[in-house]
Amino acid sequence: MVRSIFLRGFDQQMADKAGDYMAEHGVKFLKKVIPTKVELVEEGPPRKLRVEYKNLVTNEVSSEEFNTVLVAVGRDPCTSGIGLDKAGVKIDEKTGKIPTVYEQTNVPHIYAIGDVLKGKEELTPVAIQAGRLLARRLYGVGRVECDYINVPTTVFTPLEYGCIGLPEEDAIAIFGESNIEVYQKYFKPLEWTVPGREDNVCYAKLVCNKLDKERVLGLHVIGPNAGEMTQGYVVGMKLGATKDDFDASIGIHPTCSETFTTLEFTKASGADPTQTGC
Repeated sequence: MVRSIFLRGFDQQMADKAGDYMAEHGVKFLKKVIPTKVELVEEGPPRKLRVEYKNLVTNEVSSEEFNTVLVAVGRDPCTSGIGLDKAGVKIDEKTGKIPTVYEQTNVPHIYAIGDVLKGKEELTPVAIQAGRLLARRLYGVGRVECDYINVPTTVFTPLEYGCIGLPEEDAIAIFGESNIEVYQKYFKPLEWTVPGREDNVCYAKLVCNKLDKERVLGLHVIGPNAGEMTQGYVVGMKLGATKDDFDASIGIHPTCSETFTTLEFTKASGADPTQTGC
């Protein structure tokens, strides 16, 4: 059941591609619905559970039976009830998260790191890096601040989705649609050729800022081992890589990652980005 959209906060074109791949391989999604009741119908093994759910568009109530119910409800930052209000620390009323500037709250001597930060990635490596850099700054042995934008991230869906930087929607919202160029291409992994797997399912794109020599604002890829690709490219992204830098790099053939060195078609051109050869 999907209440609203796939992978909130991620690039929605890529999120939909991940969802479409799962649907095409047997996962049934019920969209725009929320569960309203779960009741035990029959003891197991396996047990039988009836889930009643409501369509948020039509208000229609339906039900289906399952053996297992997993509820993905997210996480609570647990910032209430620990005295932050007495210390004067501001908390976002809606989310319970803490607004900060480089981990510093509105109270100068109180800092926060990790998943409690408002608008930051909820990832363990991010919290570790932020804490390490904050400690160095506090004790006068460093000045580097945590980069919360160019964070390599992978969603381990059946077809992995990896990304660094801004989603296309966010880049457009910040810089304006006329100032964003998106280069895109489908590709087929070598290991998919022999078993005859699908064509034009794996996809890569670079979101570039035309006002800044086409500096790459977002790198997105969906395909096998997407995490390995995004981890490798994050160094270039942090150093301000441009589209020309990617074009000047020599690809390793035949790899999935070489796709980023051969991106020619832009969304704006209307050119067909599907793969036509090896």
